[in-house]
Amino acid sequence: MVDVTVRGAGIFGLSVAWACALRGASVQVVDPAGPAAGASGGIVGALAPHVPENWNAKKAFQLDSLLSAEAFWGEVAATGGVAPGYIRSGRLQPVADEAALALARQREATAAALWQGRAQWEVIRAEEDAWAPASPTGWLIRDTLSALVHPRHGCNALVAALAAKGVEIISEGPDQGKVLWATGVAGLEALNTNHPRLVGAGIKGQAALLQLDRGGAAQLFADGVHVIPHLDGTVAVGGTTEREYDSPDSTDAQLDAVIAKARAAVPALQDAPVIERWAGLRPRSRSRAPMLGAWPGRPGQYIANGGFKIGFGMAPKVAEVMADLLLEGRDAIPEGFRVGDNL
Repeated sequence: MVDVTVRGAGIFGLSVAWACALRGASVQVVDPAGPAAGASGGIVGALAPHVPENWNAKKAFQLDSLLSAEAFWGEVAATGGVAPGYIRSGRLQPVADEAALALARQREATAAALWQGRAQWEVIRAEEDAWAPASPTGWLIRDTLSALVHPRHGCNALVAALAAKGVEIISEGPDQGKVLWATGVAGLEALNTNHPRLVGAGIKGQAALLQLDRGGAAQLFADGVHVIPHLDGTVAVGGTTEREYDSPDSTDAQLDAVIAKARAAVPALQDAPVIERWAGLRPRSRSRAPMLGAWPGRPGQYIANGGFKIGFGMAPKVAEVMADLLLEGRDAIPEGFRVGDNL
């Protein structure tokens, strides 16, 4: 007998399956396209926090998830023997003007109170460094909470860890036990057909992978572009947010502009060759927050979807609360994250 059937082998589905397997549940993961076939097979993997102000349940949930990520990915790697490319190396952001500098200094104090010493947000002097982003004011924001993971390596590591626990990814299989739908954009589209208003949609993103070894350096966020130095000797730059598009998986001049911005902001990227261009759809719920919990009107069925841009950062905590719900019937999902908030 199977206790939990997970439909969808993206980051949410794999993470929840892992959390359930760790608790001794019998789990099957079903995905006709295989692991990381959708947005979870991307290349960016920025695990960055929301700004430390206007505190709410979403930001508190994300903080808990980011703080638990090192232990989460460490156990995954140790169990399956595959490195996920995770490192908590922090983030640097340029400060654009005096108003932004004043706000950044204010956030130093707010972060100290909200993050309670578990991570820092601080303003530092920019030094001459080919990796640091150019800053008009000569100041940078540095936070020590941000981390990164290579999305594909992370999913591969989860697949290996699940296999070590006797859980395989299958292309077809009947529903058994509790059923979790973690089917990303396809799942949102299916929900849309049965509801009078939009539940969610796929938002296109484009990113590029450059050949440059800066593994272990801080990730950067400059001029609206994420620059992610992966541990495998590549640097990802992204991305775009496109609600309208002709093709969901083709790249175009919008990605050229992202690459140009990254090169202009970070001197070290000037001559780094582009080795891959990526485009795909990411699931965004109407509320922008993840959709978690029981599927209304469908006993024994549950949803984990809508982790737009924050899926990998939220995954450790999403896995925990969904395992609580599936295996123990304990609902620790914060307000604003519930499935009903988007239906």
